[in-house]
Amino acid sequence: MPAAASAGLPSSPATATLRKMDLCIGHLKIPYAEFEFKYVRSSGPGGQNVNKVNSKALLRWSPQDSPSLPADMRTRFLTRYAARLTLNGEVLISSDSYRDQARNTAECLEKLHSMLSAVLHPPKPRRATRPSRSSVRRRLDTKKKHSSKKSNRKVSRDD
Repeated sequence: MPAAASAGLPSSPATATLRKMDLCIGHLKIPYAEFEFKYVRSSGPGGQNVNKVNSKALLRWSPQDSPSLPADMRTRFLTRYAARLTLNGEVLISSDSYRDQARNTAECLEKLHSMLSAVLHPPKPRRATRPSRSSVRRRLDTKKKHSSKKSNRKVSRDD
């Protein structure tokens, strides 16, 4: 299943339908009005088109101020993606993969969708385990064999 379909986005987005879509992840629904999009000129090849069209999409979203984000998920998001936050506590996601503004917008939303789905569920706590008695014995046996192999290589000097 393509990432666009799993993000609740159409596979070939039209600009009119994309502007009114909410971002849905499981039980979580973030209204489109919370996102701020800005379009700038993209870098790289594109011929004459690159200097005329603002096709690069910049998505700005504040997870701290989002009323649709649960508190526990907000904490996990802010700790996991602390390096990607601006000084104002906003996430800035950009996309200039395509020459089409609507596809770049959809890709920004897909990137945010993958970030949110990574922190959707709390991580499982680690259970402390001990190695089995037989695995400890095997490890020590191999260490002894290796040690004896190396000690047999030594040249003894009888002075």
